[in-house]
Amino acid sequence: MTTSMCAQPISASEPDPYERDLKAAKAAGWRKVDLDWERLQEAGLAAWRAGDEATAIAKWRKARRLAFWRFRRRDPRYATSLANAAMAARLHGNETKAHALYTQALVIWRRVPAQIETLELARRARSSMFHLRMEARHWDTFLANQRKRIAGFVADAHAALDALKDGRQPDCRLYERWKGEKPPVFDDYRKMLAAALLIAAPISQAMAS
Repeated sequence: MTTSMCAQPISASEPDPYERDLKAAKAAGWRKVDLDWERLQEAGLAAWRAGDEATAIAKWRKARRLAFWRFRRRDPRYATSLANAAMAARLHGNETKAHALYTQALVIWRRVPAQIETLELARRARSSMFHLRMEARHWDTFLANQRKRIAGFVADAHAALDALKDGRQPDCRLYERWKGEKPPVFDDYRKMLAAALLIAAPISQAMAS
């Protein structure tokens, strides 16, 4: 009996993706809980979109526990944790609890716009010296544009939370935009963007296409 040697074993020196991201996140000033919360919300939404409600609910509840113990109550991600716990309650048929949690999330979210100007943004990696120089010369313009963009995401999230509280389908996509907007760096902008776009919300067939 012969054994094929075509398949190459995975090198033990290859970094685990989570460990690689955790190392980069910590170097940028993030805590482990910041990355873990983001990963849990991503996993919950991915499971929900795939039709696995049980896994989605489990991930959202774990993320809420992390937020309860480790995030300040004014943190936008705490509001997102409440909102996704509300969706978990709704999926279980507990509309009274869902409405109460969405209401709590909205109380926090109404204060989020005031935090935008305080966000610290990291410089983005560029592919050439030209782009590095352009970013250095126009950093203030870049910051202003990014804050304008995040303000739009925050407004969309607010509208989505209002709709979800009333049992309506939001008019905007959230999670689907996160997959394209997710920054390559670990900074305050990424935390705020995750809070805005990782809110669990159903989408219509037209929005999904």
